[in-house]
Amino acid sequence: MKIIPGNIFGFWLFVVASAVIVYVMNLSEKGKLKVTLRPIAGLDALEEAVGRATEMGRPVHFSPGLGDIIGTSAPDTLAALQILSYVTDLSAKYDARLLVTIRMPNVFPLAQELVRTAYSMANKPQSYKEDTVRYVSSDQDAYAAGVIGLMHQEKVASSILAGLYMGEALLIAESGASLGTMQVAITASITQIPFFVAACDYTIIGEELYAAGAYVSGNKARLGAIAGQDCIKLAVMAIIVLGTIVTSLGSNFVQDLLTK
Repeated sequence: MKIIPGNIFGFWLFVVASAVIVYVMNLSEKGKLKVTLRPIAGLDALEEAVGRATEMGRPVHFSPGLGDIIGTSAPDTLAALQILSYVTDLSAKYDARLLVTIRMPNVFPLAQELVRTAYSMANKPQSYKEDTVRYVSSDQDAYAAGVIGLMHQEKVASSILAGLYMGEALLIAESGASLGTMQVAITASITQIPFFVAACDYTIIGEELYAAGAYVSGNKARLGAIAGQDCIKLAVMAIIVLGTIVTSLGSNFVQDLLTK
């Protein structure tokens, strides 16, 4: 097998990056490396959101966004489902009624099984109902209308919006705000962040969505993966700084290396 010229550096960078991440994951999993993430107020507020629903005797709503589990939106959706697992654990712990609304058909059975399993692991399988996870519509506007209608009908106490969002973000968030619902938004959708910031109590942005699963679970392997990725980022930053310096001195060494 021959590596195409121009991709040699990228290939070896991928190999080294993968090795570093796996190595740091193993160190963390074995307890040889303690990984501590900075506090994220919005994720800490998830327990408050579920507790509020319990105190008010009203449901907590969760949406894993508009994305699918295939394609470019998969990372956002899978990250949202990790958060859903944690929220389900909290709902079982506090005996809060959970409502999950789904847009994409592929996500529906996965979310169903995830919630059912989480309730069973908490020794509360009876808390799972057939209408706990609801498929609304694959149409973007119809989904937004369905979620808004459900929020008004059920008078949800808290709403957690995680994953990929588009134009309907403001509609859903503003509807929740008008009901006095406590809202936590967790998204990497740059264009929708301003709307969530304006309408939600807590907004978690960018890479924090992908780190949320490790943050709330405390899983050592996941925490190690985040630490490994940070090591790669530091290495890339070092390459950028080195490239800037040597280019300023009239050398194309780093540029030639990157294009090999």
